[in-house]
Amino acid sequence: MTLPSLNDDELERYARHIVLPEIGGAGQRRLKAARVLVVGAGGLGAPVLAYLAAAGVGTLGIVDDDEVSLSNLQRQIIHGKESLGRPKAESARDAILRINPHVKVELHRLRLTPANAPALVAAYDLTVDGSDNFETRFAVADACERERRPLVHAAVGRFDGSLTVLKPFEVNEDGGQNPSYRDLFPEPPPPGLVPSCAAAGVVGALVGVMGTLQAMEAIKLITGIGEPLVGRLLLYDALAARFDTIRYKRRADSQ
Repeated sequence: MTLPSLNDDELERYARHIVLPEIGGAGQRRLKAARVLVVGAGGLGAPVLAYLAAAGVGTLGIVDDDEVSLSNLQRQIIHGKESLGRPKAESARDAILRINPHVKVELHRLRLTPANAPALVAAYDLTVDGSDNFETRFAVADACERERRPLVHAAVGRFDGSLTVLKPFEVNEDGGQNPSYRDLFPEPPPPGLVPSCAAAGVVGALVGVMGTLQAMEAIKLITGIGEPLVGRLLLYDALAARFDTIRYKRRADSQ
């Protein structure tokens, strides 16, 4: 693939990336060429979209069918009071273009389902899942596995979060198949077992931490630097200010 060039404005805008040997001009051009689908323009999606836009990701797709409400503003930092009642996807697009006019934004004002997910994820290089329900998470993960697209997944509770990168269509350094989302969660939990954010509450800054980590993993995947969280689940306990990482593998019955 021929990478796009950077104009003078972009060279100055991304100067702090370009001086990093690990990214450099080639890495910045990979970011410009990248197409990233972000599922959800809410608590996790807000920092993901903001930081990927600022980083120079060339095309951001946004999947969201919700509208901005006042209770969102405690954590969904790309929306403001002037956006109340507007579709979140449109409000997010306006925020992205204020951050970086070089970014192309594609809106998908719909609810992602098992039926439409494969075509959506296939149109992008990777997907970042910022959804808040298991139905969407399973649909995204299954579609990414089917379409052979990397997935950066995160979830949050009241004061805790988790993060992993899924590439189940590839083998690891030991020659075994990488684990899938269903190796972490074989089936969705029964309805009502896991309380929603509205019922349980969530600290606004927590989703900022986890969404920013998602953006970092996406940048690593695009530029080919570092070690993405494949086969590793990062756990964050905000109250204890502690990060832990656990390894997980593909289950024997899913080989």
